[in-house]
Amino acid sequence: MTLSDSLSPRRWLFVLTILVGSFLLFQVQPMVARMVLPKLGGAPAVWNSAMLVYQALLLGGYAYAHWLGRFDVRRQAIIHVALFLVAALWLPIGIAQIAPPGAGQEALWVPLLLLASIGPVFFVVSAQAPLMQRWFAADARAGDPYYLYAASNLGSFAGLISYPALVEPSLPLAAQSWGWTAGYALLVLLVAACAAARWHGRSADPAVDAAATDEPRPTWRRQLHWLLIAAVPSGLMLSTTTHLTTDIVAMPLLWVLPLGLYLLSFVIAFSTMDRLTEVITFIAPAVLLAVGGLALLSSGGGSMMVAMASLAMLFVVATALHGYLYHLRPALQHLTLFYLIMSAGGVVGGLFAALFAPLLFDWVYEHPLLVLAAAALLPLPALLPWDKWLRLSASRATIAVAVLVAIAAFASWHMVSEWGGVLEGATAAWGIVIFVIGLLVIGWRWAFVATLALLMIGVGGWDTVQESFTGARVRSYFGVYTVTDYPAQQQRRLAHGTTLHGLQRTDPAHRREPTTYYGPKSGVGLTLTKAEALAGPGASVGIVGLGAGTLACYRKPGQQWTIFEIDPVMVDIARDPAKFTFLSDCAGDSPIVIGDARLKIAEQPAGRFDILVIDAFSSDAIPLHLLTKEAIGIYQRALKPDGILLIHISNRFFGLEPVLAEEARARGWSSAIRLDPGPPEYGIDDLTGSNWVALTATAPRMQQLTGRLRPRDAAREDGAWVPLAARPGFQRWTDDYASTLPVLMWGSLIGKRDE
Repeated sequence: MTLSDSLSPRRWLFVLTILVGSFLLFQVQPMVARMVLPKLGGAPAVWNSAMLVYQALLLGGYAYAHWLGRFDVRRQAIIHVALFLVAALWLPIGIAQIAPPGAGQEALWVPLLLLASIGPVFFVVSAQAPLMQRWFAADARAGDPYYLYAASNLGSFAGLISYPALVEPSLPLAAQSWGWTAGYALLVLLVAACAAARWHGRSADPAVDAAATDEPRPTWRRQLHWLLIAAVPSGLMLSTTTHLTTDIVAMPLLWVLPLGLYLLSFVIAFSTMDRLTEVITFIAPAVLLAVGGLALLSSGGGSMMVAMASLAMLFVVATALHGYLYHLRPALQHLTLFYLIMSAGGVVGGLFAALFAPLLFDWVYEHPLLVLAAAALLPLPALLPWDKWLRLSASRATIAVAVLVAIAAFASWHMVSEWGGVLEGATAAWGIVIFVIGLLVIGWRWAFVATLALLMIGVGGWDTVQESFTGARVRSYFGVYTVTDYPAQQQRRLAHGTTLHGLQRTDPAHRREPTTYYGPKSGVGLTLTKAEALAGPGASVGIVGLGAGTLACYRKPGQQWTIFEIDPVMVDIARDPAKFTFLSDCAGDSPIVIGDARLKIAEQPAGRFDILVIDAFSSDAIPLHLLTKEAIGIYQRALKPDGILLIHISNRFFGLEPVLAEEARARGWSSAIRLDPGPPEYGIDDLTGSNWVALTATAPRMQQLTGRLRPRDAAREDGAWVPLAARPGFQRWTDDYASTLPVLMWGSLIGKRDE
């Protein structure tokens, strides 16, 4: 074969085209998520809704590629390039101007906004991956095109990871959008070049070539098998995201890791790394048993170690299932059908995890259900073929397996009866028994699935299920909320996932006392206690973020309070006297405005508030859109000229002082921070410390609030306000530019979460 012959399939051109297209797809996802922040914020459910839209558009693109395969290459090229040019009307990328969502309508509004903003562009770019594989295979010398899907997902992974690491910290959104537009233009040229390389091919579908193999269309059963194998990793990717941010570590950067690992699993499964795929498939059942056994634990695994184990399980299971999918791939004439069904499976998994599960369940039950579904679909190579070693007949082996499952059920019952919230002592020993039994029964699928379920029930799962029948837990689009009584401590607590959201003392003498982050020595407590001295008896106060309603008991007669809350479910909890009485006891007549605080405050009359409190952190996730220059400008307009802006920045993973220090410097405002260690009497003092920043346009008003600022080494003393810690060269956050990497506290990522 001559050099020209070896180059004729233009392999490099098709690989490059697929890499560029996939890179662009996964650059636009986080970019649009950043653009939409000022309209809704960054709850995990928003990311899941966005992922569902992307999967639906991907399905549409794959369906279009499948339909296009009926034509010859020339006609395909003309149609496809023309569609690229039409979609270019949506460039540069921006957010469509549609009406904001009504309360409770976010689950439908987010998909609609994304479809209107990037639908056509995403649709046409998503189609090029399967289409380029088909065009590549049109040359009989090209060989198997399926490995190009590995290149596609490698490009996707590069696009996803490079955005927070390189693009977001370096470029404002406008520059990002124009850069993406340039990449789009490059992709159009590459697609045209690929079309030219196959211009004289008779068809992109080898089925119409005389030399093509005549494999029959895959059966409906085989297609359903493809669908299910594709659906489970997709749903598991989203449920792992929700599970991590709800019950393990509320660390926002974890949202991108499950998707990245999901993409990497395709890279390995569809590449030539067969041996690696085999090894991962071999260990997958054991990994699923060891980590998936924790999937029903709602008291929190609590550490980054558990979080990393969950991510490892996702990667191993996704690689094993995608490797199985690759093993079941059809002949080339059914290539686009295969990818179409794979994409449909991704949508099915996404629909279940992102749309139906929040409506059906009061907890993230979709996660353990998908873990069990993975156990039902995984290839199950026997790790310990003891039945062969003992030379047992099939019937005797089945009886032995049944006995082992019965022992596992007995062990699970003991774990339930002895469970104290921690896997230790006798419960750990029984858990090891179930785990070993699980390893022994891997060769029998029904027994493996049953043993895994028994382990889930034993490791805190029974408590999780029981709590669903108490009415103490509720789930909304924005998270899972749990109200728990602690009679011994005379407390009732509200948790949002792993984050303490409020605490009320239940004894009548103390039930009106503000607690936790809002105690009398906190920044907000010190400020609201002085509200009358600062602004007179008719002080106008705005509160962003309701929680359990703890702040309500700072209100004094004659004061005008307005509360802003995005989640109607949180309003129901705070207003229910059977749960918390702060609101009904102290501020039951205060109006509550439902919706995103930034949008709703912008609708308020100018100069309305004397004090505006921003406490919108639902977990350790940063509401970027509430801390930008534009957001602070909205608050400034709503405040009186000498009004006080108070922002809660307590966070386990991000140090936000430089953000507000730079904002104060740029505006010429006075600023201070109160670092309150928290009252120790709740028995959870490590959870009740708070950092509150005060900002005001007038220095005399700041001095009236704080007195003389103390040095930083006095920060934890009672009532001490200290200067904000500025960072030289820190770039001001705007709607167009904001990066969390400079304020990420890397040391916190490996520490155990607070209990």
